[in-house]
Amino acid sequence: MSATADGTQPRSLWADAWATLRANHAATIAFWLLVLLTAAVLIGPLLLPFSYEQTDWDNIAGAPSLASGHPFGTDSLGRDLLVRTLWGGRISLLVAVVATTVSLVIGVTYGALAGYLGGRVDQMMMRLVDVLYALPFLFLVILLMVLFGRNLVLIFVAIGAINWLDMARIVRGQALALRNREFIEAARAGGVPTGRIIRRHIVPNLLGVVVVYVTLTIPQVILVESVLSFLGLGVQEPMTSWGALVNEGAQELETAWWMIVFPSLFLATTLFCCNFLGDGLRDALDPRARDGR
Repeated sequence: MSATADGTQPRSLWADAWATLRANHAATIAFWLLVLLTAAVLIGPLLLPFSYEQTDWDNIAGAPSLASGHPFGTDSLGRDLLVRTLWGGRISLLVAVVATTVSLVIGVTYGALAGYLGGRVDQMMMRLVDVLYALPFLFLVILLMVLFGRNLVLIFVAIGAINWLDMARIVRGQALALRNREFIEAARAGGVPTGRIIRRHIVPNLLGVVVVYVTLTIPQVILVESVLSFLGLGVQEPMTSWGALVNEGAQELETAWWMIVFPSLFLATTLFCCNFLGDGLRDALDPRARDGR
């Protein structure tokens, strides 16, 4: 690799993006907070003496107290709120991963096909997206849950299956810009099949945009699951999520403030961290932002 005029070695796009991201203190702090939160919800319940469904009959709706062994207090059934908050984090982060993955696979595939094929095919595919956009989002999720039941995995898949529309539009716009580039024309002239062009040339050149949008989709799907759980349509007892805990806490707000405060703090921290990290990745992967510095 040859050196630049000032004697330094040129950096790749990803190396430059990584350096830019590390220089963004808000995004860096958000990233490490997310790592700590993930480690806490995965490891924390294994280290605590209570299970998420175990009742402490001597501490029904007990206030936070280290002496009682319940630093976050207990809920109205005497269950340790710290353990339930960590377990709820497992469910909320799991829905983020599963639903975002479903949204990613459907949205990228659909958008890349529409953008690359163009013409009438593109118009027909995007009219379907417009029709789905016109339907109430929560109504579609609830309809899928009614049809397929409240199975936990199906709830996650249903959220992801509805949430792919924005991803498809963004990917389609980028694919339209790429379809007439020289390297795509060369591949097409060389007889490379359409599927391989999309898989080997279109999609890899969309990774920057996709990575940014994934980090912004994660808080969105967590919030959707929280809304569903708040409405009583999410996970079922004794399992819980942050949204379900907030719902329970809202009902006991006047007598047990801790039931809503601690789950809300975990939920809000996760949402803010994902948004800060997404903003940092957007700035790091945007060539125009780098050129303006």
